[in-house]
Amino acid sequence: MPSDIEIAYEAELYPIEKVAEYIGVLEDELEFYGRYIAKVDYRSILKRLKSKPNGKLIVVTAITPTPLGEGKTTVAIGLGQALYERGLKVINTLREPSKGVTFGIKGGATGGGYSQVLPMDKINLNFTGDIAAVEAAHNLCAAAIDASILHGNPLNIDLLRVEWPYCMDIEARALRQVVIGLGGRANGYPREARWVITVAT
Repeated sequence: MPSDIEIAYEAELYPIEKVAEYIGVLEDELEFYGRYIAKVDYRSILKRLKSKPNGKLIVVTAITPTPLGEGKTTVAIGLGQALYERGLKVINTLREPSKGVTFGIKGGATGGGYSQVLPMDKINLNFTGDIAAVEAAHNLCAAAIDASILHGNPLNIDLLRVEWPYCMDIEARALRQVVIGLGGRANGYPREARWVITVAT
């Protein structure tokens, strides 16, 4: 059997507006991120469809992850494909993958084999940029807290009870517990700190 990446690169992708048309999303309800990725204006869709009956929801989940995952994404995609083959109108809704997963032992988070979400490389590496935006906002708050404490702590933040770790979207075990702020006042105040993976914030 071909590898996941070989299957992905051999697949013919439909433009995202064609996919949207299949599920009843109008083109002006899309925010495009290239030819194959878009966000949807769900508020507009809910307003337009408020008189329509709700669809059915199937949740695929697990509570005992292994280092390689449980295969939830692959199962969810395969289930969607099977229901489509039965003549049902189906859409899979999956979370945006973290680069911690992509560059870790799993090597991606878009399914596998012939049950994948494509384009896998774009989805795995940046998708629509939402995780990067969360990371920037979270770290801005961390820097603002540090600056406030450095300049006299006018907010009276209790350093022994309040913690706001920094974050990044890759696994960096060496940053889980570190000492920062060394080198004098210009570099902040010395203290223990940690980085967490962005999707955990």
